[in-house]
Formats: sequence, structure tokens, C-alpha cells
Amino acid sequence: MKLYQTVKDSDFLLNESELVNLHQGYEQEDTTTYTDAGELHKIYMDESKTFQEWEGFGGAFTESSADVLNRMSPAKQKIMMEAYFHPDKGIGYNFCRTHINSCDFSLENWACCETEDPLLKDFNLNRDKQQIIPMIEWAKALSDQEITLFSSPWSPPAWMKTNGQMNHGGKLKDEYRQAWALYYCKYIKAMQEEGITISALTIQNEPAATQVWDSCVYTAEEERDFVRDYLGPTLEKEGLGYIKLVCWDHNRAEAFDRAQKMFDDEIASKYVYGIGIHWYMGDNYQNLKLINDIYPDKKIWFTEGCQEAGPHIGDWNVGERYAHSIINDLNHNTSAWCDWNLFLDETGGPNHVNNLCSAPIIADTVNDHVILNPCYYYFAHFSKFIKKGAKRIAVCTTTDVIEATGFINPNGEKVLVVCNNSEQNLTYALHNIDKGSYITMAARSIQTVIL
Repeated sequence: MKLYQTVKDSDFLLNESELVNLHQGYEQEDTTTYTDAGELHKIYMDESKTFQEWEGFGGAFTESSADVLNRMSPAKQKIMMEAYFHPDKGIGYNFCRTHINSCDFSLENWACCETEDPLLKDFNLNRDKQQIIPMIEWAKALSDQEITLFSSPWSPPAWMKTNGQMNHGGKLKDEYRQAWALYYCKYIKAMQEEGITISALTIQNEPAATQVWDSCVYTAEEERDFVRDYLGPTLEKEGLGYIKLVCWDHNRAEAFDRAQKMFDDEIASKYVYGIGIHWYMGDNYQNLKLINDIYPDKKIWFTEGCQEAGPHIGDWNVGERYAHSIINDLNHNTSAWCDWNLFLDETGGPNHVNNLCSAPIIADTVNDHVILNPCYYYFAHFSKFIKKGAKRIAVCTTTDVIEATGFINPNGEKVLVVCNNSEQNLTYALHNIDKGSYITMAARSIQTVIL
């Protein structure tokens, strides 16, 4: 039995701590000796009750992340990449995202085919080859496991858009729907030629948002029809029918309506693996439960989340935001969780429209210094210990003070993650079927217990 913990303003950053073994019959003991302020919190865990299978944790290979990495010294680049992908020094990233064409976290607008041609004869990965592909290749070389990679478009090329530009929303022109469907196929095959396997696609990043950066708007019906009539059939025709398609790729708030529109159409639904969610508009976890209740064969992926408005260096609240979202997303049937940028610089960029944000690893490119934000350690409590192929198990608490989730890994070990965002130290009684233990927990802390 092992315990790892991270505690605000302390030396405990994913540190292993001593923990007594689980034992039987502990409920007969005098529990008052194990509590703080006379209150005992309880967590019940039963690995005989299992739910969704886990597909992976990770972050996004953006052009901005690659640019930040390349502005650091070789020694610091090595530290940064190993922090995510090395089997011992890293935190287990194995489920990552990249972008088709540019996104806001690119250095400018660009597309893989700038020539107006529905046959896409000039399609190329020249821009990806500069910085993005080398970073992906390095991650693959460092990791001891397969990295599942999915790709998302922020916008078609400007010549395919109703507004004639990649930014500020606009829609895909009707006459280019087939060309755009072929574009995904060209991208997947070109990446394969570079030795990189794309396993899944989201149809459109944030299709309900008109952004000042790269964006393209689809109604639920338009996204459904594009999949049903163009993208799905074209993937099959091009020998790519195995690619997992994920719809929506936007906030939980409207996820159910989007799922209903897509999955209630029998033809469209057969092409779609699941639905992607973001966290930028409320919690709305009940929507995920409803989706799973009605469409249990469809997967739910968390495809993007980050702290907005700058780098937030050293901010513990951001770490707690990650833990709150991950625990509740997992407990509401999400089967993969992907952070946004792997790396950003000291400004929270670069971003070609100044939409600055935070990342778990911030690179101070002025002083060649690597900063591991608190959210890096909070995320690690999940990603390092919950393995691909794990099954979520029954876990519940008797209090709102702590949040918890649990999984059983393919090797049989049980993983419990507990977060205490309150200002109080506490003790909780862990009930694991017929065994139990009392575990103390500091204020503003997160623990991973391995049984």
C-alpha cells in the first residue's frame, strides 16, 4: 500500500509517504482518536463494481508549445519533455492532441493547402514538419507506451470559408464540403508517411463559437449532416474507416443537445465514436451522465481545458480546478482527459491573437528556467497512476469536503485519488469492502493511494 501526496506551500510535491496497511475490523476501534475536531469523513470503495474503461491522459502538441520548447536550451528541453513522457521521470502522458491547420496557439494563420483547389493537389505538412512533428517524434521516443494521438481542426483554409478568412467564425462553404472531408484524409495519410499515427479526429474545435482566432461555426444539424453525408463516407472510401470520430469538442453545457442531434441519426451515429467536451462554461456534469445513460455505447472524451488569462505561475487554485474537473468528469463516465498546451512561455503564449493562457509547464525563456506549476502535480496524481485499460470502480464519500475517484488497473492494483480543497486538515476512513484504514490529509492537498 502506497500513498503519494501534494500539499500547498510545502515540500510535498507528488512525494511518497508512509501509510499503514489496510486491516480488518477497524470500525470497532475508538474512531475519536483518528479525527480532527471530532469529525470523521468516510470514503467507500468497491472494486467489484466497475464502469468505463480508461483510454488515457495527456496534453496538446501545439505549434506554440513546440516554439516554446525550441527557445529553451537543449538541457532544459530534455527536462521539459521527460517531465511528461519519460517512463520514470514523467507522469504517464499517452493520449495527446494536435491541430489540423493553425489554431490560436500557433504563430500565425496557416493551412496545409493554401491553393483554392477542391482536389487539394498542393496539400502538404511543411508547417507541421518545422516544429510540431519533431516534438511528437521526441515524445514517442521517450515514452515506453503507445501515445494515442487525435487531431482537431480550428478552421478550414480561408478559401473554403464563407467569410474568406480563418478567423472570426464563418462557415464551411457548401461547395467545399467534399473537399474538406478529403482534407482530413490527406492529413492522416501525410502524417502516416511521417511515421505518425492519427487514431481519432474531432470534427471541429468549438463549433458553436465565433472566435477572433481560427474558428468555424456549425449548428448541430450541420455537423451531423457533414459527418453523415461527407466525412464518414469519405473516410471509409479512403480506407480510413477505423478512425474514431468525436463530435462537438466544446463545452459540457450544450453537450447533451449535440449528442442527441448526432446520435439519434442512425446513419451519422454509425460513424461517430463519441463526444468531446471542454470546461469553459460551468460544470454541468449531469449532462455527461445523461449522455451515458441514453447512449451507453458512445464514449465521452475531455478534449481541452486550461486556465485562461495568462500563465498563473504558482497558482494552487488552478491545480484544484484541474482536480475538481478530472474527478467529476471521470465519475461521470469520461474515458479520456486531454489538457491543452504542453508548454507555454512566461507570458502565457505565444498566441497569434494574444489569447494568453496557462499550462502545467511554463518555460521562462528569458532566463532558461523550467517552472512546474501546481496543476502539473495535481494532474500527475491521476495520469501517472491510472493506466490505459483501467476500469473505474465504485467510490463515494460521505462529505462534500473531499472529492474522490478510483480505478483498478489492468495489473489489479487499485488507485484512489482524493482531493481536499478546504482549509482544514482532516482524517478520512477508507472502507475497501471488508478492510479499512484511517488516513490523515492536509488542508489544500491531493493524495493518490495505491492498494
